[in-house]
Amino acid sequence: MSAPTRLVLWRHGQTDWNLASRFQGQTDVPLNFTGINQAREAAPKVAALHPDAIVSSPLQRTTTTADALAELTGLAVATDERLMEIDVGSWAGRTFADIAAEGGIDPRDSSLVDRRYSPTGETRTEVGRRVGAALREIASAHPGQTVVIVSHGVSIRMGAAALCGLSYAQAHERGSIKNCSWTILEPRQGRWRIVAWNLSAFEDGPDTDY
Repeated sequence: MSAPTRLVLWRHGQTDWNLASRFQGQTDVPLNFTGINQAREAAPKVAALHPDAIVSSPLQRTTTTADALAELTGLAVATDERLMEIDVGSWAGRTFADIAAEGGIDPRDSSLVDRRYSPTGETRTEVGRRVGAALREIASAHPGQTVVIVSHGVSIRMGAAALCGLSYAQAHERGSIKNCSWTILEPRQGRWRIVAWNLSAFEDGPDTDY
């Protein structure tokens, strides 16, 4: 019996904006010192899953994280723009507290999955469709292989939900996607399922997906 295709969804390491609870979205914020060390510490654990390929969001916080794994495995890092984080529009760089004080949405409220992030941003449903389509295509291109997908908190949560047929509320109940944690998806009995969620190699950091 052949091995199943396996997707390992690995979130990038910490950034200064994560630490300050600022909306990053698609702003190209680099890893901070802690984030670089997180990637280096988590990379051997992810490498132990014996990946056959690495595909990353093109933002530098993800490509730097992916490079830590590439150095251990010798694999090249491909990029896919569909794996980028949710577009938060004009909220980029602003704190959760700023938005809440102005009557903006609580990004952790699972009932607001179709509410747009600022007038120019995406909804979480739109992110799920975008990332879910990318995950299906990547999986189809690597049958029977393990692919590490390096992405972002909302993108991983919504992409996993879309691929596995879960509602946002169901994915939300599983908890936040921590910096440099990884989630494993495999097809079982004709459908994709979550095998592991939010595995981590170190102590928990700030609890924010964004």
